[in-house]
Amino acid sequence: MPDVIESPSPNFNDRKLPVSLIILHYTGMEDGPSALARMCDEEAQVSAHYMIEEDGRVFRLVDEGKRAWHAGVSSWRGECDINSASIGIEIVNGGHDFGLPDFPPVQIEAVIALVRDIMQRYQLKSHQVIGHSDIAPGRKIDPGERFPWGQLAEAGCALAPMDIRPDGLDADAALRVIGYGLEAGLPTVVEAFQRRYRPARVDGVIDAETEALIGGVLAART
Repeated sequence: MPDVIESPSPNFNDRKLPVSLIILHYTGMEDGPSALARMCDEEAQVSAHYMIEEDGRVFRLVDEGKRAWHAGVSSWRGECDINSASIGIEIVNGGHDFGLPDFPPVQIEAVIALVRDIMQRYQLKSHQVIGHSDIAPGRKIDPGERFPWGQLAEAGCALAPMDIRPDGLDADAALRVIGYGLEAGLPTVVEAFQRRYRPARVDGVIDAETEALIGGVLAART
């Protein structure tokens, strides 16, 4: 377990489910102290289990045994109480409102170290590490197009699609099996998928490349 700085938040309650997911977010605020203050403010009613600063420092806000309040209205593989089923990690980054800055290497190293540790302790697989945008298509877009999912995949801490060309892929059914809820509509869900797996062009269109990636993720996941 990486060294952590204790910064307890009052915003949590009891879990109703075992941990089966790790959810990655960006803070989307001006700086780390602002984000930490908000997540430790009882009136804000938001929190996460961990926050990782740009310099790699790891703050623990909520004990992993408790239910932090980071996912909001969301779903994955039919489960809607994502807060109960997950550990939430907030990564300090201004996000889209602040120019979508790059994530410093030392920060990503800390993310990988923490994610790897959590995966080992809960025996989670790479497909169980997902982004906020995956569980809330159309509502959330973090950790954003510049988050280095590929680097996490190389470290075994996120899913890497297999290199295949599917034949007659049913995109709706495949996205559901992967885990996405389609309540926001297929184009919006495809945008969320592309933001994760093809961030260079997020347009909601199932073109040949997107279809291949959906098939590749499905194959890697199953």
